[in-house]
Amino acid sequence: MGLPRGEDVGLVRPYPVAHERRQEERRQRARRRVLWLAVSGVDIGPRVIRGVEVTAR
Repeated sequence: MGLPRGEDVGLVRPYPVAHERRQEERRQRARRRVLWLAVSGVDIGPRVIRGVEVTAR
């Protein structure tokens, strides 16, 4: 039979899961904020796109 793999065990400590969930919620809020500001005419887009720094003119 062997030892169970980590993926097969349903028990997970809630702390890492909660941390990942909070990080994703923060990223989502930031994306929504950028979109809301863009609709309002404020451009605060990304400073780096695909590794190239983008400057405003």
